Amino acid sequence: MNDIFRGLTGDPQAEKLLARYNQETPFFFTTPEQSMLAQGRYATIPATANMTELNLAVNTALADAVANGHPDPIVVGAIPFDTQQPACLFIPQQVVHAGPLPREGYLPPPHAAACQVTPTPAPEVYAHGVSTAVQQIRDHVLSKVVLARTLELTTNQPVDLQGLLQRLAWSNALGYTFAVDLGTTAQGTLIGASPELLLSRQGKHVRSNPLAGSIPRVKDSSADFQRSQGLLQSGKDLHEHKVVADAVAQALRPYCKMLSVPALPSLINTETMWHLSSDIYGELTSPPASALTLAASLHPTPAVCGHPFDQARNLINALEGFDRGFYSGMVGWCDAAGNGEWIVTLRCAKVAGQHVRLFAGAGVVADSEPQHELAETTAKFRTMLNALGLVQEAA
Repeated sequence: MNDIFRGLTGDPQAEKLLARYNQETPFFFTTPEQSMLAQGRYATIPATANMTELNLAVNTALADAVANGHPDPIVVGAIPFDTQQPACLFIPQQVVHAGPLPREGYLPPPHAAACQVTPTPAPEVYAHGVSTAVQQIRDHVLSKVVLARTLELTTNQPVDLQGLLQRLAWSNALGYTFAVDLGTTAQGTLIGASPELLLSRQGKHVRSNPLAGSIPRVKDSSADFQRSQGLLQSGKDLHEHKVVADAVAQALRPYCKMLSVPALPSLINTETMWHLSSDIYGELTSPPASALTLAASLHPTPAVCGHPFDQARNLINALEGFDRGFYSGMVGWCDAAGNGEWIVTLRCAKVAGQHVRLFAGAGVVADSEPQHELAETTAKFRTMLNALGLVQEAA
């Protein structure tokens, strides 16, 4: 997210890859370091019951592709929040690579369409769920839970996926923009602009950038700065962040001979939010675990589920009232050498023709206030709603 991870000028070839994306493209992915566009489907990773079996299936498929002469096999796609549900992973016929997008580019205007909006759960029901969660946390049932909600949109014309992806990419140039064809017309496309790196691995080097603790941005620059400084000093948000950063570090330590974890979080921002951020770096032991193995050891982090995991997951199932699917899962890639990059599937939507489902969540701890968490989810919806030209529809 910082300038050190992105060239100031970017790569003009990345702009061309973004312009080539269309509804027939199975995968697009751009990060602060690189961009990639997949073409065709060489092999599909079969459905599995858990992450251990999925890891084995991915390794087998990559080895088979190498043995059969594929010049550069790479697995790309999405893994759901619930890892017992089917993933959407495949090996493309070809992947075209480029550097990062430039900081600025042509932002096509959104073609705002009339639409019907159905929130699930309703805002007042979501706020009540937060109250229930706070009480359980104060009763020491758990220490944190992330509660999400959705907006179901039905537009009067099919969504322009190419334009939507371009607006997301240029409006969130320091984040991770993605589009994944989920394989069928009914499933549609998973599309979004996440701020959060789950894990990247290159050789023996590993990095994770957990985010937790957030506040919506405001247009007035002075007030926006004051908000950011307040977030840095918020006991509630610092506690929420520490739960996540500690869990990530604990999961990575068995794989590393060196791990660097900041003592305190720093700030990053998106177009709509400020976040507390910890940049965690490590050097892996030999032989190094693959990017998918490492990502699986983290997923889902307390940033999208809670802590302890089982208690948080049970509360999510009891209160949310919908299936998250790929929301708060992970999107990314891994290659036959074990290198790869996986991001947390946030600020996203599932788009199928005229139907759009948006997702947003907020971390709940003992000091959470229901109306503040509701406002946070509303602000997080803005990333997708702005790109769709429907910001007024947030509920």
